[in-house]
Amino acid sequence: MRLLFIGLLLTGLVACETGPKDTYAMIETDYGNMKVLLYDSTPLHKENFIKLAKQSYYDSLLFHRVIEGFMIQGGDPQSRYATPTQGLGSGGPGYTIPAEIGGIHVKGALSAARQGDAVNPNKESSGSQFYVVQGRKQTDAQLDAFAGRKNITYSPEQRELYKTLGGTPMLDQDYTVFGEVVEGMEVIDKIAAVQTRPGDRPVEDVRMKVYLVEE
Repeated sequence: MRLLFIGLLLTGLVACETGPKDTYAMIETDYGNMKVLLYDSTPLHKENFIKLAKQSYYDSLLFHRVIEGFMIQGGDPQSRYATPTQGLGSGGPGYTIPAEIGGIHVKGALSAARQGDAVNPNKESSGSQFYVVQGRKQTDAQLDAFAGRKNITYSPEQRELYKTLGGTPMLDQDYTVFGEVVEGMEVIDKIAAVQTRPGDRPVEDVRMKVYLVEE
């Protein structure tokens, strides 16, 4: 993933020197830390994540849904004191965020969870729940199938990322990607590999702490 964004940063180097700084957050876990870049192109999601991080909203919450080869999801406030058998995934801060769909779901993408289309036709995001993509490496044939089904045109750079890093292109154009992991990609794999019980909740709790970091 870094290939694409290093290129973008290089082409905008002069502007970056005088413009606003990038915003980063750290997702700290017992399996290591993931440093994430929050996108300026999704300002509503970026501002909300910053607000919640400053409030320590995510501290001690669980990655409550983990599916190897797909993604790791957390941010449900009900998970902070959840019993081992408690169902999770419906909690939030009491509001949703308008969709800012556009980014692709390559490995390391930081994306907003949401309710399904049947009750959420506008694809509005959960106010707090997010997932980090693990996914699998894709072929051109697979990408062609998703592109045709979803009316997407993948650039050569995006195709290369999907083929070398992997991801979950079946989620493209349906969920808001509002950031990316820039350090700690291996942590995704470690968490994705933990033992889970029915319902995809890890047998041993995987807790997080989220805070902003200075560059």
